[in-house]
Amino acid sequence: TFAPMRIVLASPEAVPYAKTGGLADVATALSKALAGAGHEVTLVLPFYPRSPAVQAAPPPLDAGRPIEIPVGGKRQPGRLLQTSLAGTGVRVVMVDQPVYFDRPGLYGENGRDYPDNCERFVFFSRAVIEAVRVLELNPHVIHANDWQTGLLPAVFQIECRWLPGFEETVVIYTIHNLAFQGQFWHWDMELTGLDWKYFNWRQMEHYGHLNLMKSGIVFSDAVTAVSPTYAREIQTKEFGCGLETVLAAHQKKLTGILNGVDTGEWNPRTDAFIARHYSVDDICSGRPHGKSACKADLQRRVGLPEHEGALLVGMISRLTDQKGLDLLAVCGEDLLKHDLQLCFLGSGEARYEQLVGELAARHPDRVAATIGFDEPLAHQIEAGADAFLMPSQYEPCGLNQMYSQMYGTVPIVRRVGGLADTVVDATPENIAAGTATGFCFDKHEPSELVATVERAARTFADRQSWKSLVTAGMRQDWSWDRSARQYVEVYEQALARRGGAITKQ
Repeated sequence: TFAPMRIVLASPEAVPYAKTGGLADVATALSKALAGAGHEVTLVLPFYPRSPAVQAAPPPLDAGRPIEIPVGGKRQPGRLLQTSLAGTGVRVVMVDQPVYFDRPGLYGENGRDYPDNCERFVFFSRAVIEAVRVLELNPHVIHANDWQTGLLPAVFQIECRWLPGFEETVVIYTIHNLAFQGQFWHWDMELTGLDWKYFNWRQMEHYGHLNLMKSGIVFSDAVTAVSPTYAREIQTKEFGCGLETVLAAHQKKLTGILNGVDTGEWNPRTDAFIARHYSVDDICSGRPHGKSACKADLQRRVGLPEHEGALLVGMISRLTDQKGLDLLAVCGEDLLKHDLQLCFLGSGEARYEQLVGELAARHPDRVAATIGFDEPLAHQIEAGADAFLMPSQYEPCGLNQMYSQMYGTVPIVRRVGGLADTVVDATPENIAAGTATGFCFDKHEPSELVATVERAARTFADRQSWKSLVTAGMRQDWSWDRSARQYVEVYEQALARRGGAITKQ
């Protein structure tokens, strides 16, 4: 193993400060896990003064270093603020620039992106590198995430690679969701401050546009995607979102690493939101256990009849096509021909909010729908449901199928992305071998979803087989420590290729 590394992780969002999606959880959890493994970690994100979590926390300290960042033809001032992640050794640096970040939303308002998003995140990408320089962080690794930091690898390789303090630095770039690429009109190339010669089809240009995600992929020393299957899928036309040929050209430096789970937040032995705690040992013992108490509690909470024998299927999701709501729109009524109950939680497109609402209104004893987000209820669904539905069109990693297995809730998933990597299908052979953890289907078609739910309902009636699925799932290790070790391997390999490998201890 190598000596401990100095790692700078750059992200547009991180819990508890600002969040629109899973990236915020990943940035913080990975930082904590790397620090826990003995590395020196600095997490850099914009300072969003209107974020409720930022307003509730003690104000960050001024790091005492004003910065000036070239953006297009002007120099934008900013300042660096400092705090730390509670209970960890992670240093947090926030880039304060009110013109860009003192706004109600992170990337937009009322469903519309801010028109100056390119400028805002060009500023942020350059500010990260400037923060590294003025704070003398001397990192071995700068780890950039998603399109908002896509310019960072390009600026680093073109302007900084040989500067003092960067001689043994590598840049890693992680794709969390390829569907959001940071595509802007070609004149925004002026904002980057880089020579127009880089605006070509091999580097920063994509079908006439500036593409920040493409820039991140091309200029980084290594690229990761958030699951092994997703890393393969994004090199194909079906999942590549137009960047498949770019990714295929750079496949030698592309690795898929599954996200982990924050077991401090998600753990049926300690979860503060659930009716009764339980563990895999309780379920193996055959005695009455906490999971059945959680099922009854969930049924009461959402107004479904308390029926131990019904297969209770949960779904916590954005209500969009990507999450497979298009399938439910066609086959929702067919699913209810079986002895099962459905419990929805989420928000999204108006037509799908209406769909689940109407399904619940027509079948009040079978379907419950909560529109919006409710953190305690999310935990109660994971603990109280028997099965969990994720029929996604694509799923870079997915976390709920991992939470579900930890809570003894059997996932029903489409075999894509991270779902393919984390759920072992309940074939008779896999059940006999004790390796099966859920139900998978391949084609994104309503009939496939119905057949798979039918298969789950039949298996649920066979108590022994179902118990085997539950216990196999609960014994999996989804911890961040496992994922962090794989990131460290990617860092070490990139450093070795650079020739700046830090000496072994």
